Amino acid sequence: MSMMQSNAAQPEQPILSVKDLKVHFALGGGFFNRTVRHVKAVDGVSFDLKPGETLGIVGESGCGKSTLGRAVLQLISPSDGQVVWLGNDITGLPSKDMRAHRQNMQIIFQDPLASLNPRRTIGDIIAEPLLTFHPELNKAQRKKKVQQMMEKVGLLPQMINRYPHEFSGGQCQRIGIARAMILQPKLIVCDEPVSALDVSIQAQIINLLTELQKEFGMSLLFISHDLSVVRHVSHRVMVLYLGKIMELADKEEIYRSPKHPYTQALISAVPIPDPDLEKHKNSIVLKGDLPSPINPPSGCVFRTRCPYAEEQCRETVPVLEGVTASHQVACVKWTELGRGS
Repeated sequence: MSMMQSNAAQPEQPILSVKDLKVHFALGGGFFNRTVRHVKAVDGVSFDLKPGETLGIVGESGCGKSTLGRAVLQLISPSDGQVVWLGNDITGLPSKDMRAHRQNMQIIFQDPLASLNPRRTIGDIIAEPLLTFHPELNKAQRKKKVQQMMEKVGLLPQMINRYPHEFSGGQCQRIGIARAMILQPKLIVCDEPVSALDVSIQAQIINLLTELQKEFGMSLLFISHDLSVVRHVSHRVMVLYLGKIMELADKEEIYRSPKHPYTQALISAVPIPDPDLEKHKNSIVLKGDLPSPINPPSGCVFRTRCPYAEEQCRETVPVLEGVTASHQVACVKWTELGRGS
């Protein structure tokens, strides 16, 4: 076999590798405010992200989605595990050393208006990363880059001197996207970027992110509780519950044939546009509330709400197992529940 053939056969190297990541927040109490408990926000999450790929991260509120995204960016210090970025372990790097990676890792926030400084013009807001990472640019050069990016995200360049309160929610999110994109990063964490917007505006923002990804080739971690939105934007989907991965699979496979009972319940709750089909669909209603991450259930953390739970679920902590080459599930009974369905 030739060297060229050998290289062609190698799988594409991930741009990001997260290995057994944990984020536990200490809670004080008692005498001298000693640490007595921990909130296990993220509890042993591992995944890879390829260049140009979008990984959708879904789950109920309180499942650790946003905490995971911030830990990947090192905005929150992980308690354990590794974050490997472009082959470099960046876990726990000091701010000075982390700065070299920041321009390739950006974030888009949930509340578009709250994430913008109301005292600064949108031109200054979008240009701020350029001041930090490209101080060699003069004012005219920065303005040109800002206006070019404004056009790409659907904003009129002549609006450059306006303030955030003069824009709608959808326009403010476009400003946030322009700020994240101005350095042309390799990774953007989208932390529920459309949940505060009207449905019609959501579609516009999703289409914009998809177009920008095609043009610039960046990877996305797309965090959302809305599975219908995630389906449109993602290549793969990861389902979180109490800081643990329940299921991870290619988008079409997980929507067509979800294996984990939690995933099945989430997908069954997605509305169907056809009223007749919506009326007669088999919805799965989860009983009870999300347990506290301070004192999660033993064994499988989902067992207290799982309709299939047995005694073994109380004792055994499930690990991600391969259903297929592109589909993994963490359930001690997945062979009975999902195989062949």
